[in-house]
Formats: sequence, structure tokens, C-alpha cells
Amino acid sequence: MLTLPADGSNPDLSLLYDVNGLAKDAPSWVDGAVSWIGEYGILLGLGLLCLTAWLRARRQPDAPVAVAAVAWAPLAAAVAAILNIPIRALVARPRPFVEHTGLDVLASGKDDFSFASDHATLTMAIAVALLLAERRLGVLAVLFALLQGFCRVYMGVHYPTDVLGGYALGTAVVLLLAPPATAVLVPLCRSLARTAAAPLVAARGRRDGAAQAPYDSGSGTGHPGSGIAA
Repeated sequence: MLTLPADGSNPDLSLLYDVNGLAKDAPSWVDGAVSWIGEYGILLGLGLLCLTAWLRARRQPDAPVAVAAVAWAPLAAAVAAILNIPIRALVARPRPFVEHTGLDVLASGKDDFSFASDHATLTMAIAVALLLAERRLGVLAVLFALLQGFCRVYMGVHYPTDVLGGYALGTAVVLLLAPPATAVLVPLCRSLARTAAAPLVAARGRRDGAAQAPYDSGSGTGHPGSGIAA
């Protein structure tokens, strides 16, 4: 089990108290808003960004490839969340409010382990995958993920290192598994483009077999895992 010193010499614990201390001085409506955003709002926002990226990808010159890149975002988040299950059990770090007093806890029912943060893992996985697929939306998604980490510490339900661990896990899953994901998702989307499900992967006039024009540099849509917008 991972434990922390109870005194102020530990920067992880000190930062937790500093950030969570903001909740003690904030109006109740601010605490309520941060709690809702940290629990549900940012995940919903990232879902809308994924939807926007998908709609834009369907209009790319090689739409099936662009859609495959966007599809990797939610899939990578799911894979990262599953991998975090044994990590949490192995590390077995209790929630901060279990071992430390004086925290203003803004979420109830958090009786599972703390490291790594599921919310941080999910949001950063989506953000990094979107950054590879759709540069502009990806930058916004990364900002959302960073805000997610702040909210979880503010709410008193995670140590800062829980958040950093989630960020690292989400990023690693996206980058390390992108090549095999590309090998599966691109052919799958190309196949779908030749079926009745074609509207899912290509807007009208962008069916598979269209001219392979270069990607629009402004949109930043590329292959999953390339890290470079063509």
C-alpha cells in the first residue's frame, strides 16, 4: 500500500491541502459547480469534442482514415480505464480523506482506491488521441484534462500524484497502442465505407476510393499515432 508522510514535508500532501483549501473559502455554489464539473461536466465536454471531431473527420479527403483516428480516442480511454483496475488494486492507496483530516470532501461514495485517478486517465487518453487526430480540438481537450485534474484535487478525492499517474497512463496507452489500433481501425473504417453504414465514416462525396488529396493543415486531422498532422 502506498502511504504518505502526515507532515507538511511531503509536497504531494501539501499541494493537496493547498488546492482543497480553496474549497473551504469558496461559496457553496462554487464548490457545487466544481464538483459537478469534476465528476461529470468535463467528461461530457470531451464527448462533445469527440462528436465534433467525428463530424469534421467525415468530411476529410480520406474520411475513413480520419474517422479511424478519431475513433481511437474513446477506445483508448476505455482500454486505459480497464488497465487502471489492476493498477489500483496493486498500489492500494486509500483516498486522501481516509488517512488525513481537515479535508473538505465534495464527493460522496468514494470508497475505492485512489491511485491512479480514473477521471484523469480517461480525460488525458481522450485528449492525447484527439490531439493526434485533430490538432485544434486536441489542444482544447488537453486543457479540459488539466482542468479535470485540478477539480479532482479541489474536491478532496485524489492526491496530485493520483492525477499525474492517470495522465501518464492515459498518454502511454494512446501512444503505445496507436500502431496496432491503426492497423485495425483503418481497414475497418474503409470496409464500413463500402456498406450501408458508410455515413458513419464518410459524408456524401467522401466515400472510400475518393481522390487522396492532402489533409487540410488547418484541421490537423491525421493518422492515429502519427503525432503529425499532414
